[in-house]
Amino acid sequence: MFRENPGSLFPLRRRTLLRAMVGALSMSAVPVLANNTPRIASLDYGLASTLLSLGVTPAAVASLADWDIWMVEPEMPPGVLDLGSPWEVNFEVLVALKPDLILATPYLDALIPKLEKIAPVLRLAIYTPEGGEILPASIAATRKLAEAIGRAEEGERYLAAAEAFFADCRRRLEPLSPPPLALINFMDARHARIYGAPGLFNDVLEKIGVENAWKERSNYWGFQAIGIEELSRIEDPRAQLIAFEPVPADVMPKLSQSPLWQALPFARPGHFSVVPAALMFGMVNEAMRLASLITSKLESGS
Repeated sequence: MFRENPGSLFPLRRRTLLRAMVGALSMSAVPVLANNTPRIASLDYGLASTLLSLGVTPAAVASLADWDIWMVEPEMPPGVLDLGSPWEVNFEVLVALKPDLILATPYLDALIPKLEKIAPVLRLAIYTPEGGEILPASIAATRKLAEAIGRAEEGERYLAAAEAFFADCRRRLEPLSPPPLALINFMDARHARIYGAPGLFNDVLEKIGVENAWKERSNYWGFQAIGIEELSRIEDPRAQLIAFEPVPADVMPKLSQSPLWQALPFARPGHFSVVPAALMFGMVNEAMRLASLITSKLESGS
């Protein structure tokens, strides 16, 4: 989830000062000097993509090998180091990198004491057990990150552009009277993750004026694991089902032969489609990508 100019790194005394400040301040208020380009390691895809939108290329990202599968965009520049799985971080690589800052989320709280021995940690809470709307939390986290790395103005411009983008999607869709949508990722031919409230996908649908056809409550990650037969609980005859790539290779052949699937209203022509990947656990960039995919799909009418 690089090309770095060695002259842009913090001098040692500044890095030492930064580490000392972390001990006195909460992790959510780690300051980074604005006149330097910090070497930042991100253990979260959404935070890494936000860095790119703020004009900062991360030095390292967790699970970078899968970036093009789940993120697609923004494109990660060459030279970024892969730290491995967030839960199995390659600490040798991380230590050798000598980062000025490490970005983490509550999901990785168990690792934070170990990470803090390497560099200051900025912990940004977006998906938490307390729940709540994800898009507003992502916007708040973006502002905190931008302020922490001395990019507050860039952050506000980025968020203003995002709001304008969502408004444009809503404007384009309003004349179409879009149908309710159910959004899923296939786990296999019998099971799927379906996205509801609270959750990023649900927030995006609301933002662009599209009804979520799935009315049941999701977990705080924004999804619910269901059997395919449970899609029958969606009763609105106008509802359409959208699945995101990647779809396991055997799913579509098996569905075409499944009496269970054929009995569902979504098996009718025009009621089911597959679109490119959008990260379900992302932030503002990923929300914009989803809004773009949905808007384009509904406008095409296919």
